[in-house]
Amino acid sequence: MATEHQRTADGDTDDDASPPLGVSIAAAAVAAGVLLPVLWLFRTGLSVGLTESLALLTRPTTLQVFVNSAVLVVLSTAACVLIGVPLAYLTVRTDIPFRRFWTVMVSLPLVIPSYVGAFAFVSAFGPQGGFQRLLAPLGVAKIPEIYGLQGSVLILTLYTYPYVYITARASLKSMDTTLIDAARTLEHDRWETFRRVTLPQIRPAVAAGALLSGLYVLADFGTPSIMRYDVFTRVIFVEFGSFGRDTAILLSLQLVAVTVFILWLEARVRGEERTTAGGRSRATVSLGRWRYLAMGFAALIAGLALVVPVAILLSWVGTGSASVNQSLAFQWSYVSNSVLVAAAAAAVAVVAGLPVAYLSARYDGILPATFERISYVGYAVPGVVLGLALVYFGSQYATPIYQTLYLLVFAYVIRFLPQSVGSLRASFLSVDPSLPEAARTLGQTSAGAFRHVTLPLVAPGLFGGAALVFLTTMKELPATLLLRPSGFTTLVTHIWTAYESGYFGQAAIPALVLLFVSGLSMLVILRQEGYDVK
Repeated sequence: MATEHQRTADGDTDDDASPPLGVSIAAAAVAAGVLLPVLWLFRTGLSVGLTESLALLTRPTTLQVFVNSAVLVVLSTAACVLIGVPLAYLTVRTDIPFRRFWTVMVSLPLVIPSYVGAFAFVSAFGPQGGFQRLLAPLGVAKIPEIYGLQGSVLILTLYTYPYVYITARASLKSMDTTLIDAARTLEHDRWETFRRVTLPQIRPAVAAGALLSGLYVLADFGTPSIMRYDVFTRVIFVEFGSFGRDTAILLSLQLVAVTVFILWLEARVRGEERTTAGGRSRATVSLGRWRYLAMGFAALIAGLALVVPVAILLSWVGTGSASVNQSLAFQWSYVSNSVLVAAAAAAVAVVAGLPVAYLSARYDGILPATFERISYVGYAVPGVVLGLALVYFGSQYATPIYQTLYLLVFAYVIRFLPQSVGSLRASFLSVDPSLPEAARTLGQTSAGAFRHVTLPLVAPGLFGGAALVFLTTMKELPATLLLRPSGFTTLVTHIWTAYESGYFGQAAIPALVLLFVSGLSMLVILRQEGYDVK
């Protein structure tokens, strides 16, 4: 029986392979919603005027912002690869002690927002911080400055390397290791085997992880702001707050252009994906006397990324520093507000992603592919740019929903829709199309076959995508700051208010609650994906 996406012998699409009109209209509506703020941003940028635009974009401060952003992305992404790939290799291929434990521990930094890590590190290693006070009796009057580029690279590397680690680890686990065995029989040493056999096989996965890390670094607002390092996101937010609309919009367009360039560069670096088949040797590489040094490397990374921030947050709670300013006292309504908007965003993202993912998985053609690619636009647009575009658009053309939860949830859905689409598409591809066709031959309508057959089969991907959207929405800072209704406080906005007020201790309880909720979301994601740490 021909599947829905197969073609006839003469190359034309069969009638059965035509996408359903209703689903196509729904997918087109989703694509239009995703493009709306970005197109409005371009339209507004064109109204600034060529002369003024060139003057703003070529002034020394703007050029410095571009250089700062580029250097931060390059250094952080390179560091993520240098950390993520060795950790993936150690936890998959070697006999490192307690391998399962380290597999989980080096994955967990993904649940910690980078700005929470920045709070903790500034408190510990900043001027007059905890580390400085410990060294003072030893005669150490000053420690290296954490602010600026070096601090930004350190924090963003610690909290984005898991993207590279997870993708590289998945590739290593699925790779045919008999190729490595063959290389060793040809008298290649371990390094030569890794360079000539393993690395080319995992390069697409590493490039994909590096892309996610690079986009996160480029879009991050909290860490550069805390580290006092001027990059696109920080300057855009400052210009918006000081009514520099034209500068903010032009910098936003420049940031979008840099994001597109990173996407293009990743496609070039990734090259042609390679797949291998055959027997898979499960033999591990013996590290010998290097086993405990390798474990020390994993412990160092996990300790810096996990132990340091959690210990500092707990110390703030233990010393009662969170009660210094009663006007910033923690309220449980912040938790319910965060969960409310994150759950709403996850639900809407799943519903919006269904028609896009279904068409992309089940039908060939320009339209399904176009709808899927458009859905990824929001993920490539940093939160501060998306928030800025929706602020101006909402205030001028959508006043009934301006400064309401509807516009905030809309921003979240645009921003994180690809996470839902990607998870759902993978689930649809795993469902045999003959199953819903069999239901239709038994009298079910197309909608009934989808509801009773397809939907239960894709439920794991649906819940996994929803959990991922929920997790990232809980941590989203710039879009929340720009679009939240007046008086609506969430965990992230309370944490940021505490930072701006100079009361770091006030961020302790909401940060710990955020980490706990994010950790639960991560467990759901890992369970739905059948995460294997063997």
